[in-house]
Amino acid sequence: MERNINTIGVLTSGGDAPGMNAAIRAVTRSARYHNMNVVGIMRGYQGLIEKEFVKFTSSSVSNTIQRGGTILKTARCGAFMTPEGRKTAYDNMVEAGIDALIVIGGNGSLTGAQLFAREYDIPIIGLPGTIDNDLYGTDSTIGYDSALNTIVECVDKIRDTANSHDRIFFIEVMGRDAGFLAQNSAIASGAEAAIIPEDSTDVDQLAEFIERGKRKSKNSAIVLVSEAQKNGVGGAFYYAERIKKEYPQFDARVTILGHLQRGGTPSAYDRILASRMGYAAIEALLEGQRNIMVGIKNDEIVYVPISRAIKMDKPINKELIAVLNVLSM
Repeated sequence: MERNINTIGVLTSGGDAPGMNAAIRAVTRSARYHNMNVVGIMRGYQGLIEKEFVKFTSSSVSNTIQRGGTILKTARCGAFMTPEGRKTAYDNMVEAGIDALIVIGGNGSLTGAQLFAREYDIPIIGLPGTIDNDLYGTDSTIGYDSALNTIVECVDKIRDTANSHDRIFFIEVMGRDAGFLAQNSAIASGAEAAIIPEDSTDVDQLAEFIERGKRKSKNSAIVLVSEAQKNGVGGAFYYAERIKKEYPQFDARVTILGHLQRGGTPSAYDRILASRMGYAAIEALLEGQRNIMVGIKNDEIVYVPISRAIKMDKPINKELIAVLNVLSM
């Protein structure tokens, strides 16, 4: 170990994701196995600034692996993005005897972790907890699989009414600037199309979808749309309005799934993934690793510099676009 680490702080930050509790559980029990103390930091970076610290034991995380959300709570914290806020957070960590920090969250949370690590000599390990699956260096993020399953379940129900009324349903899903949720839920639910930012070329995705539809015998359609907008263009309502104006022969409706995607019981995959990553975070600290994100590639745990995880664009598999186009006939 690079230096003696006796006490570890763990926090969840940004949007909640199913499986975060499994990660907290794994971090806590792995640390306790190695006789380290664990401090749960409530409400993310806000809790660091306001000293919302709770001593965690193995029993603190009993009966949590199946729960959605995060038992540590989460909050957006503008103060932490200022040097003064980070100074207060560091002073509170020193006072509490916290030697290392494990941050579970998405791009914004890990950006905060990188800033903190640059300014102060703190070992920080990041765990990718976000339903968007948009962090570079990992095939999957904690919560992505659960959100995907929730979307597919919702789309299955919406298809019943789409078929009954011969309508086009534009279903908007989360994903920030990434189309992983839209693309893969479209394939899994048998949707007719997915409109995603990664497929934005000179080709009009809506016109392409309509043209493809003319060659099919279907009278109804499901289109998954990423929430990402560029210059005011994008989102389910944008495309539904275009249908009204440009293709009035079609009846279009919009469903925005919103925060429904974040909630619910984590899938078995997310529980296992979070458990492996939480365990690996403690192993990384024992090996003297710092300022890295734990990821998974080809079902193997990997360590990725946080700077690369947040700065590099994660490419979508373009083969998936072709798969959907062919199978939606």
